[in-house]
Formats: sequence, C-alpha cells, structure tokens
Amino acid sequence: MTKINLMEKLSSFSDHWSPKVIAEMNDYQFKLVKIKGDFIWHNHADTDEVFIVIEGSMCIEFEDRTIELSEGEMYVVPKGVNHKPYAQEECKIMLVEPRNVVNTGDKEDDLTASNDIWV
Repeated sequence: MTKINLMEKLSSFSDHWSPKVIAEMNDYQFKLVKIKGDFIWHNHADTDEVFIVIEGSMCIEFEDRTIELSEGEMYVVPKGVNHKPYAQEECKIMLVEPRNVVNTGDKEDDLTASNDIWV
C-alpha cells in the first residue's frame, strides 16, 4: 500500500455524483466524489453513510430538517433514513461505506453510478 493524495485523486476526474473508490479497509470502501446540484431522495436500508467534506460546502436534506456541512466537517446518516444531498457549487467529498453500496440506495435513477470504479 502506498500513500494516497486526496487532491491528486480528485483532480483525475470531473464528473459529478459518480463515486470513485480510492481504498478499502475490511469490507468498507473510501470513495471520493464531486457533487453539484441536487441528488435524489433515497436511503440505505442496511448501512449508515458517512459524508466528509474535503473542499466546498454541501447540505443534506432530511424530512424534518436540513444540515449544512463545510470543509473539514462530517456527518453520519443512519441506515434507513431518507435523505437528499445537494451542493450549490461543486463540493468535493469522501464517502465511507460498505463495498457494493449503490449511491442511490433504494432507488434506480439516471444518477445511479457504477459500483467499484477505482481511481
């Protein structure tokens, strides 16, 4: 294993809402993704989902509130909770989730990304 430079990895792609795997630990994957605009309402019935903001800011909308995340902040969305992430401007984030988690959770949509794409 060699060290991983997050900014180098982020500079290797430009698409939005398409997580890229950079490392694995046990059955968990560390994924980088660039987001901009609205995602869809969804949930992950079997796992929590971790959002870590590397650069920029984003929001996660829930049925009863919205949380804002800035650079250096993180949030854990509990399993089964409906949520909708979005960002006004491009935001670079890391996701930590089990291998094979579908980004759109319980829904299939135009934003459903291929799994297990490494950069």
